[in-house]
Amino acid sequence: MQIIESSAEGLKRAYRIKVDAKDIGARLESRILEISRTVRMPGFRPGKVPASIVRKTHAKALMGEILQDTVDQTTRETLEKNNLTPALQPRIEITKFGENDDLEFSIEVEVLPEIEPGEFKDISLERVVAPITDAEVDEALTGLANQQKRFATAEKVSENGNAVLIDFLGRIDGTPFEGGAGEDFELELGSGRFIPGFEEQLVGVQAGDKRDVSVTFPEDYPAKEFAGKPAVFEVTVKEVRAAADVTVDDTFATSLGLESLEKLKELMKGQLERTRGGLTRQKLKRALLDALAERHTFEVPPGLVNVELETILRQAGVGAGAAGDAEGVEANAEAAAAAVDPEVEAKRAEFMPIAERRVRLGLLLAEVGRRQNLQVKPEELNRAIAEQARQFPGQEKAVFDYFRNDQMALAQLRAPLLEDKVIDYILELAQVTERQVSFDELRADEEDKGDAA
Repeated sequence: MQIIESSAEGLKRAYRIKVDAKDIGARLESRILEISRTVRMPGFRPGKVPASIVRKTHAKALMGEILQDTVDQTTRETLEKNNLTPALQPRIEITKFGENDDLEFSIEVEVLPEIEPGEFKDISLERVVAPITDAEVDEALTGLANQQKRFATAEKVSENGNAVLIDFLGRIDGTPFEGGAGEDFELELGSGRFIPGFEEQLVGVQAGDKRDVSVTFPEDYPAKEFAGKPAVFEVTVKEVRAAADVTVDDTFATSLGLESLEKLKELMKGQLERTRGGLTRQKLKRALLDALAERHTFEVPPGLVNVELETILRQAGVGAGAAGDAEGVEANAEAAAAAVDPEVEAKRAEFMPIAERRVRLGLLLAEVGRRQNLQVKPEELNRAIAEQARQFPGQEKAVFDYFRNDQMALAQLRAPLLEDKVIDYILELAQVTERQVSFDELRADEEDKGDAA
Protein backbone atom coordinates (compact mmCIF):
# COMPACT_ATOMS: atom_id res chain seq x y z
CA MET A 1 0.00 0.00 0.00
CA GLN A 2 1.27 3.45 -0.93
CA ILE A 3 0.16 6.60 0.88
CA ILE A 4 1.19 9.92 -0.66
CA GLU A 5 0.27 13.25 0.89
CA SER A 6 -0.80 15.42 -2.02
CA SER A 7 -1.54 18.61 -0.07
CA ALA A 8 -1.43 20.04 3.44
CA GLU A 9 -2.96 23.47 3.75
CA GLY A 10 -4.14 24.79 7.09
CA LEU A 11 -6.45 22.14 8.55
CA LYS A 12 -7.01 20.46 5.17
CA ARG A 13 -5.14 17.31 4.17
CA ALA A 14 -5.27 15.31 0.95
CA TYR A 15 -3.79 11.88 0.21
CA ARG A 16 -3.49 9.58 -2.79
CA ILE A 17 -3.73 5.90 -1.89
CA LYS A 18 -2.72 2.90 -3.95
CA VAL A 19 -3.44 -0.72 -2.96
CA ASP A 20 -1.71 -3.36 -5.07
CA ALA A 21 -3.89 -5.61 -7.24
CA LYS A 22 -2.28 -8.62 -5.58
CA ASP A 23 -3.62 -7.53 -2.19
CA ILE A 24 -7.10 -7.07 -3.67
CA GLY A 25 -6.86 -10.50 -5.29
CA ALA A 26 -5.77 -12.11 -2.03
CA ARG A 27 -8.72 -10.57 -0.20
CA LEU A 28 -11.07 -11.85 -2.88
CA GLU A 29 -9.67 -15.39 -2.73
CA SER A 30 -9.94 -15.37 1.06
CA ARG A 31 -13.61 -14.34 0.91
CA ILE A 32 -14.37 -16.92 -1.78
CA LEU A 33 -12.79 -19.67 0.33
CA GLU A 34 -14.72 -18.50 3.40
CA ILE A 35 -18.04 -18.52 1.56
CA SER A 36 -17.43 -21.89 -0.11
CA ARG A 37 -17.32 -23.50 3.33
CA THR A 38 -20.82 -22.40 4.24
CA VAL A 39 -22.75 -21.62 1.06
CA ARG A 40 -25.55 -23.98 -0.03
CA MET A 41 -26.12 -24.62 -3.71
CA PRO A 42 -28.21 -27.27 -5.55
CA GLY A 43 -26.18 -30.34 -6.48
CA PHE A 44 -23.48 -29.81 -3.88
CA ARG A 45 -23.15 -30.86 -0.28
CA PRO A 46 -22.72 -28.07 2.29
CA GLY A 47 -19.09 -26.94 2.35
CA LYS A 48 -18.27 -28.74 -0.92
CA VAL A 49 -19.12 -26.03 -3.44
CA PRO A 50 -16.08 -25.50 -5.72
CA ALA A 51 -14.36 -22.12 -5.43
CA SER A 52 -14.74 -21.62 -9.17
CA ILE A 53 -18.53 -21.79 -8.84
CA VAL A 54 -18.54 -19.40 -5.90
CA ARG A 55 -16.32 -17.02 -7.90
CA LYS A 56 -18.69 -17.11 -10.86
CA THR A 57 -21.83 -16.42 -8.81
CA HIS A 58 -20.52 -14.13 -6.05
CA ALA A 59 -17.38 -12.39 -7.33
CA LYS A 60 -19.11 -9.15 -8.34
CA ALA A 61 -20.85 -8.70 -4.99
CA LEU A 62 -17.70 -9.69 -3.11
CA MET A 63 -15.64 -7.10 -4.99
CA GLY A 64 -18.06 -4.43 -3.77
CA GLU A 65 -17.60 -5.60 -0.19
CA ILE A 66 -13.84 -5.71 -0.58
CA LEU A 67 -13.79 -2.20 -2.03
CA GLN A 68 -15.75 -0.80 0.92
CA ASP A 69 -13.75 -2.70 3.55
CA THR A 70 -10.40 -1.82 1.97
CA VAL A 71 -11.21 1.87 1.60
CA ASP A 72 -12.50 2.06 5.20
CA GLN A 73 -9.52 0.21 6.65
CA THR A 74 -6.95 2.12 4.58
CA THR A 75 -8.53 5.47 5.44
CA ARG A 76 -8.39 4.63 9.18
CA GLU A 77 -4.75 3.58 8.85
CA THR A 78 -3.89 6.77 6.98
CA LEU A 79 -5.46 8.95 9.66
CA GLU A 80 -3.85 6.98 12.50
CA LYS A 81 -0.41 6.96 10.84
CA ASN A 82 -0.51 10.74 10.48
CA ASN A 83 -2.09 11.36 13.93
CA LEU A 84 -5.12 13.09 12.42
CA THR A 85 -8.55 13.53 13.98
CA PRO A 86 -11.12 14.32 11.28
CA ALA A 87 -13.53 17.18 11.88
CA LEU A 88 -16.01 15.75 9.38
CA GLN A 89 -16.36 12.52 7.41
CA PRO A 90 -13.45 12.35 4.91
CA ARG A 91 -14.29 12.71 1.24
CA ILE A 92 -13.33 9.64 -0.76
CA GLU A 93 -12.99 9.46 -4.54
CA ILE A 94 -12.25 6.13 -6.25
CA THR A 95 -10.11 6.70 -9.33
CA LYS A 96 -9.28 3.10 -10.26
CA PHE A 97 -10.60 -0.32 -9.25
CA GLY A 98 -11.15 -3.75 -10.80
CA GLU A 99 -10.60 -7.42 -10.09
CA ASN A 100 -7.20 -7.41 -11.77
CA ASP A 101 -6.34 -3.75 -11.20
CA ASP A 102 -4.74 -1.77 -8.42
CA LEU A 103 -7.13 0.16 -6.18
CA GLU A 104 -6.43 3.87 -6.36
CA PHE A 105 -8.39 6.52 -4.50
CA SER A 106 -8.00 9.94 -2.91
CA ILE A 107 -8.82 11.16 0.58
CA GLU A 108 -9.65 14.76 1.41
CA VAL A 109 -10.15 15.52 5.08
CA GLU A 110 -10.41 18.49 7.42
CA VAL A 111 -8.78 17.82 10.77
CA LEU A 112 -9.35 19.21 14.23
CA PRO A 113 -6.82 21.78 15.36
CA GLU A 114 -4.47 21.32 18.28
CA ILE A 115 -5.98 23.24 21.18
CA GLU A 116 -4.15 24.46 24.25
CA PRO A 117 -6.63 25.87 26.80
CA GLY A 118 -5.46 28.95 28.66
CA GLU A 119 -5.29 29.59 32.41
CA PHE A 120 -8.87 29.77 33.62
CA LYS A 121 -7.87 31.11 37.04
CA ASP A 122 -6.96 34.41 35.33
CA ILE A 123 -10.54 34.99 34.20
CA SER A 124 -12.51 37.53 36.26
CA LEU A 125 -16.31 37.41 36.06
CA GLU A 126 -19.30 39.00 37.76
CA ARG A 127 -22.36 37.02 38.79
CA VAL A 128 -25.40 39.33 38.77
CA VAL A 129 -28.25 38.26 41.06
CA ALA A 130 -31.69 39.69 41.79
CA PRO A 131 -32.88 38.76 45.32
CA ILE A 132 -36.61 38.12 45.68
CA THR A 133 -38.58 40.45 47.95
CA ASP A 134 -41.84 39.71 49.76
CA ALA A 135 -43.52 42.38 47.62
CA GLU A 136 -42.50 40.53 44.46
CA VAL A 137 -43.92 37.28 45.82
CA ASP A 138 -47.19 39.08 46.62
CA GLU A 139 -47.24 40.58 43.10
CA ALA A 140 -46.76 37.12 41.58
CA LEU A 141 -49.61 35.78 43.73
CA THR A 142 -51.87 38.58 42.51
CA GLY A 143 -51.00 37.67 38.94
CA LEU A 144 -51.80 34.04 39.69
CA ALA A 145 -55.13 35.05 41.21
CA ASN A 146 -55.98 37.05 38.09
CA GLN A 147 -55.35 33.95 35.99
CA GLN A 148 -57.81 32.04 38.17
CA LYS A 149 -60.54 34.64 38.15
CA ARG A 150 -64.10 33.67 37.30
CA PHE A 151 -66.73 35.75 35.54
CA ALA A 152 -70.40 36.09 36.54
CA THR A 153 -73.30 37.52 34.56
CA ALA A 154 -73.78 41.24 35.15
CA GLU A 155 -76.47 43.63 33.94
CA LYS A 156 -74.12 46.28 32.59
CA VAL A 157 -72.41 47.75 29.58
CA SER A 158 -69.13 45.99 28.84
CA GLU A 159 -65.73 47.52 29.53
CA ASN A 160 -62.13 46.31 29.47
CA GLY A 161 -61.64 43.62 32.07
CA ASN A 162 -65.18 42.29 31.59
CA ALA A 163 -65.98 39.19 29.58
CA VAL A 164 -68.65 38.81 26.91
CA LEU A 165 -70.37 35.57 25.95
CA ILE A 166 -70.75 35.68 22.18
CA ASP A 167 -71.69 33.82 19.04
CA PHE A 168 -69.73 34.93 15.98
CA LEU A 169 -69.41 34.19 12.28
CA GLY A 170 -66.55 35.58 10.21
CA ARG A 171 -66.46 36.20 6.47
CA ILE A 172 -63.70 37.08 4.03
CA ASP A 173 -64.95 38.62 0.79
CA GLY A 174 -68.47 37.68 1.94
CA THR A 175 -67.64 33.97 2.32
CA PRO A 176 -67.44 32.16 5.70
CA PHE A 177 -64.04 30.60 6.34
CA GLU A 178 -62.84 27.63 8.35
CA GLY A 179 -62.24 28.43 12.01
CA GLY A 180 -64.10 31.73 11.77
CA ALA A 181 -67.21 30.73 13.71
CA GLY A 182 -68.02 30.01 17.35
CA GLU A 183 -70.88 29.73 19.80
CA ASP A 184 -71.08 30.51 23.52
CA PHE A 185 -67.49 31.76 23.48
CA GLU A 186 -66.36 33.66 26.58
CA LEU A 187 -63.96 36.43 25.57
CA GLU A 188 -62.22 38.64 28.11
CA LEU A 189 -61.98 42.15 26.72
CA GLY A 190 -58.45 43.48 26.77
CA SER A 191 -56.90 40.01 26.90
CA GLY A 192 -55.53 40.22 23.35
CA ARG A 193 -56.76 36.71 22.50
CA PHE A 194 -58.46 37.73 19.24
CA ILE A 195 -57.28 39.54 16.13
CA PRO A 196 -56.10 43.12 16.88
CA GLY A 197 -59.07 45.48 16.89
CA PHE A 198 -61.70 42.80 17.58
CA GLU A 199 -62.01 43.15 21.33
CA GLU A 200 -61.95 46.94 21.26
CA GLN A 201 -65.10 46.99 19.12
CA LEU A 202 -66.98 45.01 21.78
CA VAL A 203 -66.36 47.56 24.52
CA GLY A 204 -69.67 49.30 25.31
CA VAL A 205 -72.01 46.46 24.33
CA GLN A 206 -74.69 44.80 26.44
CA ALA A 207 -76.65 41.53 26.32
CA GLY A 208 -78.71 41.22 23.12
CA ASP A 209 -76.57 43.57 21.04
CA LYS A 210 -75.44 42.60 17.55
CA ARG A 211 -72.31 44.05 15.99
CA ASP A 212 -70.40 43.73 12.72
CA VAL A 213 -66.75 43.73 13.73
CA SER A 214 -64.37 44.66 10.92
CA VAL A 215 -60.73 43.64 11.32
CA THR A 216 -57.68 42.86 9.18
CA PHE A 217 -55.62 39.75 9.79
CA PRO A 218 -51.96 40.58 10.63
CA GLU A 219 -49.38 40.09 7.88
CA ASP A 220 -47.58 37.55 10.09
CA TYR A 221 -50.75 35.57 10.90
CA PRO A 222 -49.85 31.83 11.21
CA ALA A 223 -52.51 30.75 8.66
CA LYS A 224 -50.91 32.25 5.56
CA GLU A 225 -54.15 32.10 3.52
CA PHE A 226 -55.65 34.70 5.89
CA ALA A 227 -52.57 36.91 6.42
CA GLY A 228 -53.22 40.55 5.55
CA LYS A 229 -56.84 39.98 4.52
CA PRO A 230 -59.81 42.02 5.81
CA ALA A 231 -62.66 40.14 7.48
CA VAL A 232 -66.07 40.98 8.95
CA PHE A 233 -67.45 39.11 11.95
CA GLU A 234 -71.15 39.06 12.77
CA VAL A 235 -71.23 39.05 16.57
CA THR A 236 -74.19 38.40 18.85
CA VAL A 237 -73.65 39.37 22.50
CA LYS A 238 -75.46 36.91 24.77
CA GLU A 239 -74.11 38.04 28.15
CA VAL A 240 -71.82 40.61 29.72
CA ARG A 241 -69.87 39.16 32.62
CA ALA A 242 -67.88 40.83 35.38
CA ALA A 243 -64.93 39.26 37.14
CA ALA A 244 -65.49 38.18 40.72
CA ASP A 245 -62.83 39.29 43.17
CA VAL A 246 -60.35 36.58 44.14
CA THR A 247 -58.94 36.84 47.65
CA VAL A 248 -55.43 35.45 48.05
CA ASP A 249 -55.83 33.47 51.28
CA ASP A 250 -55.75 29.90 52.59
CA THR A 251 -58.98 29.10 50.75
CA PHE A 252 -57.42 30.22 47.47
CA ALA A 253 -54.32 28.11 48.20
CA THR A 254 -56.37 24.99 48.96
CA SER A 255 -58.32 25.49 45.71
CA LEU A 256 -54.97 25.01 43.96
CA GLY A 257 -54.22 21.83 45.90
CA LEU A 258 -51.87 23.31 48.52
CA GLU A 259 -52.13 23.12 52.30
CA SER A 260 -52.05 26.83 53.04
CA LEU A 261 -51.23 30.28 51.77
CA GLU A 262 -47.79 29.95 53.34
CA LYS A 263 -47.10 26.83 51.26
CA LEU A 264 -48.31 28.65 48.14
CA LYS A 265 -45.92 31.52 48.88
CA GLU A 266 -43.04 29.06 49.28
CA LEU A 267 -43.92 27.47 45.96
CA MET A 268 -44.19 30.81 44.21
CA LYS A 269 -40.89 32.00 45.67
CA GLY A 270 -39.21 28.81 44.50
CA GLN A 271 -40.49 29.37 40.96
CA LEU A 272 -39.22 32.95 40.98
CA GLU A 273 -35.83 31.77 42.26
CA ARG A 274 -35.54 29.20 39.46
CA THR A 275 -36.46 31.80 36.85
CA ARG A 276 -33.94 34.33 38.15
CA GLY A 277 -31.33 31.67 38.69
CA GLY A 278 -31.66 30.75 35.03
CA LEU A 279 -31.19 34.36 33.95
CA THR A 280 -28.18 34.74 36.24
CA ARG A 281 -26.70 31.53 34.84
CA GLN A 282 -27.21 32.65 31.24
CA LYS A 283 -25.56 35.99 31.88
CA LEU A 284 -22.60 34.45 33.70
CA LYS A 285 -22.19 31.82 30.99
CA ARG A 286 -22.21 34.49 28.30
CA ALA A 287 -19.57 36.49 30.12
CA LEU A 288 -17.43 33.36 30.44
CA LEU A 289 -17.82 32.50 26.75
CA ASP A 290 -16.87 36.07 25.84
CA ALA A 291 -13.74 35.75 27.97
CA LEU A 292 -12.84 32.39 26.45
CA ALA A 293 -13.40 33.71 22.92
CA GLU A 294 -11.02 36.62 23.61
CA ARG A 295 -8.30 34.28 24.90
CA HIS A 296 -8.45 31.58 22.19
CA THR A 297 -7.98 32.35 18.49
CA PHE A 298 -6.97 29.00 16.97
CA GLU A 299 -7.97 28.08 13.40
CA VAL A 300 -11.26 26.21 12.99
CA PRO A 301 -12.22 23.68 10.27
CA PRO A 302 -14.05 25.49 7.43
CA GLY A 303 -16.38 22.52 6.96
CA LEU A 304 -17.60 22.71 10.56
CA VAL A 305 -18.08 26.45 10.22
CA ASN A 306 -20.16 25.94 7.07
CA VAL A 307 -22.33 23.37 8.84
CA GLU A 308 -22.91 25.79 11.73
CA LEU A 309 -23.53 28.69 9.36
CA GLU A 310 -26.19 26.73 7.48
CA THR A 311 -27.85 25.87 10.79
CA ILE A 312 -27.98 29.56 11.71
CA LEU A 313 -29.33 30.53 8.29
CA ARG A 314 -31.94 27.79 8.40
CA GLN A 315 -33.11 28.90 11.85
CA ALA A 316 -33.30 32.48 10.58
CA GLY A 317 -35.25 31.35 7.51
CA VAL A 318 -32.64 32.79 5.15
CA GLY A 319 -32.03 31.58 1.60
CA ALA A 320 -30.67 28.11 0.87
CA GLY A 321 -29.93 27.55 4.53
CA ALA A 322 -33.65 27.66 5.32
CA ALA A 323 -34.36 24.42 3.47
CA GLY A 324 -33.54 20.78 4.06
CA ASP A 325 -32.54 18.81 7.11
CA ALA A 326 -29.32 17.80 8.86
CA GLU A 327 -28.45 15.30 6.11
CA GLY A 328 -28.64 18.04 3.51
CA VAL A 329 -26.40 20.53 5.32
CA GLU A 330 -23.43 19.95 3.04
CA ALA A 331 -25.54 20.28 -0.09
CA ASN A 332 -27.14 23.42 1.33
CA ALA A 333 -23.69 24.84 2.06
CA GLU A 334 -22.61 24.33 -1.53
CA ALA A 335 -25.85 25.80 -2.85
CA ALA A 336 -25.56 28.80 -0.56
CA ALA A 337 -21.93 29.34 -1.53
CA ALA A 338 -23.03 29.64 -5.15
CA ALA A 339 -26.00 31.88 -4.40
CA VAL A 340 -26.10 35.29 -6.05
CA ASP A 341 -28.91 36.77 -3.98
CA PRO A 342 -27.30 39.86 -2.40
CA GLU A 343 -29.52 39.63 0.68
CA VAL A 344 -28.55 36.01 1.29
CA GLU A 345 -24.87 36.79 0.80
CA ALA A 346 -25.16 39.72 3.19
CA LYS A 347 -26.71 37.45 5.84
CA ARG A 348 -23.98 34.85 5.29
CA ALA A 349 -21.34 37.52 5.84
CA GLU A 350 -23.21 38.78 8.92
CA PHE A 351 -23.55 35.32 10.51
CA MET A 352 -20.12 33.96 9.55
CA PRO A 353 -18.31 35.40 12.62
CA ILE A 354 -21.04 33.94 14.86
CA ALA A 355 -20.62 30.51 13.25
CA GLU A 356 -16.83 30.66 13.65
CA ARG A 357 -17.17 31.71 17.29
CA ARG A 358 -19.61 28.89 18.08
CA VAL A 359 -17.39 26.27 16.46
CA ARG A 360 -14.26 27.57 18.18
CA LEU A 361 -15.91 27.64 21.60
CA GLY A 362 -17.47 24.21 21.03
CA LEU A 363 -14.08 22.68 20.19
CA LEU A 364 -12.46 24.40 23.16
CA LEU A 365 -15.07 23.19 25.64
CA ALA A 366 -14.88 19.68 24.17
CA GLU A 367 -11.11 19.67 24.63
CA VAL A 368 -11.40 20.82 28.25
CA GLY A 369 -13.98 18.12 28.89
CA ARG A 370 -11.71 15.49 27.31
CA ARG A 371 -8.67 16.54 29.32
CA GLN A 372 -10.63 16.57 32.58
CA ASN A 373 -12.47 13.33 31.73
CA LEU A 374 -15.82 15.02 32.32
CA GLN A 375 -18.73 12.76 31.40
CA VAL A 376 -22.51 12.73 31.60
CA LYS A 377 -23.65 10.02 34.01
CA PRO A 378 -26.46 7.64 32.98
CA GLU A 379 -28.74 8.94 35.73
CA GLU A 380 -28.21 12.52 34.52
CA LEU A 381 -29.12 11.53 30.99
CA ASN A 382 -32.19 9.67 32.26
CA ARG A 383 -33.33 12.78 34.14
CA ALA A 384 -32.98 14.80 30.94
CA ILE A 385 -35.05 12.24 29.04
CA ALA A 386 -37.67 12.30 31.79
CA GLU A 387 -37.81 16.10 31.52
CA GLN A 388 -38.45 15.78 27.79
CA ALA A 389 -41.12 13.13 28.44
CA ARG A 390 -42.98 15.43 30.87
CA GLN A 391 -43.60 17.80 27.99
CA PHE A 392 -45.72 15.13 26.26
CA PRO A 393 -48.31 13.87 28.78
CA GLY A 394 -49.58 10.40 27.91
CA GLN A 395 -46.70 9.76 25.50
CA GLU A 396 -43.92 9.30 28.04
CA LYS A 397 -43.05 5.76 26.94
CA ALA A 398 -42.82 6.82 23.30
CA VAL A 399 -40.41 9.62 24.24
CA PHE A 400 -38.19 7.25 26.25
CA ASP A 401 -38.19 4.73 23.39
CA TYR A 402 -37.32 7.46 20.90
CA PHE A 403 -34.18 8.51 22.74
CA ARG A 404 -33.12 4.96 23.53
CA ASN A 405 -33.44 3.92 19.89
CA ASP A 406 -31.97 7.02 18.26
CA GLN A 407 -28.31 7.53 19.13
CA MET A 408 -28.12 10.86 17.31
CA ALA A 409 -31.05 12.25 19.30
CA LEU A 410 -29.45 10.95 22.49
CA ALA A 411 -26.15 12.63 21.57
CA GLN A 412 -27.96 15.92 21.00
CA LEU A 413 -29.51 15.60 24.45
CA ARG A 414 -26.16 14.73 26.04
CA ALA A 415 -24.20 17.58 24.44
CA PRO A 416 -25.65 20.50 26.46
CA LEU A 417 -25.37 18.46 29.68
CA LEU A 418 -21.67 17.90 29.05
CA GLU A 419 -21.22 21.55 28.10
CA ASP A 420 -22.74 22.61 31.42
CA LYS A 421 -20.29 20.35 33.27
CA VAL A 422 -17.37 21.96 31.46
CA ILE A 423 -18.74 25.44 32.16
CA ASP A 424 -19.10 24.59 35.87
CA TYR A 425 -15.53 23.26 35.95
CA ILE A 426 -14.15 26.47 34.47
CA LEU A 427 -16.27 28.66 36.74
CA GLU A 428 -14.81 26.91 39.77
CA LEU A 429 -11.34 28.02 38.65
CA ALA A 430 -12.27 31.54 37.56
CA GLN A 431 -12.47 34.56 39.86
CA VAL A 432 -16.22 35.21 40.27
CA THR A 433 -17.64 38.12 42.26
CA GLU A 434 -21.32 38.82 42.93
CA ARG A 435 -23.43 41.94 42.47
CA GLN A 436 -27.09 42.46 43.36
CA VAL A 437 -29.51 44.20 40.99
CA SER A 438 -33.28 44.47 40.61
CA PHE A 439 -35.14 41.87 38.61
CA ASP A 440 -36.00 44.47 35.95
CA GLU A 441 -32.30 45.26 35.53
CA LEU A 442 -31.39 41.59 35.30
CA ARG A 443 -34.12 40.84 32.78
CA ALA A 444 -33.54 43.95 30.65
CA ASP A 445 -29.80 43.38 30.52
CA GLU A 446 -30.35 39.74 29.58
CA GLU A 447 -32.78 40.55 26.78
CA ASP A 448 -30.45 43.19 25.34
CA LYS A 449 -27.56 40.74 25.05
CA GLY A 450 -29.30 38.18 22.86
CA ASP A 451 -27.89 34.69 22.16
CA ALA A 452 -25.36 33.45 24.69
CA ALA A 453 -23.41 31.53 22.06
